[in-house]
Amino acid sequence: MRTRGVRGAIVVRENTREAIFDATAELLEAILKKNSIPTEEIVSMFLTATTDIDAEFPAYAARRMGLTSVPLLCAQEMDVSGA
Repeated sequence: MRTRGVRGAIVVRENTREAIFDATAELLEAILKKNSIPTEEIVSMFLTATTDIDAEFPAYAARRMGLTSVPLLCAQEMDVSGA
């Protein structure tokens, strides 16, 4: 098995559970396809959101996509003035 890290970002159209799910699922599907990553090779996933996105955890999308045995960590970016 190869070891690699992959990063991606996407804009969520509104701060709702379904919008967060849709955008996150779109991003994860694109990353997995573009990088030819079989889901059984994922050992962990780290998801972040900006401070204005708080209606749902992005990891919810990964769980709904079937990534049920992958350890997931969600975090919210710090709202640092001037960042």
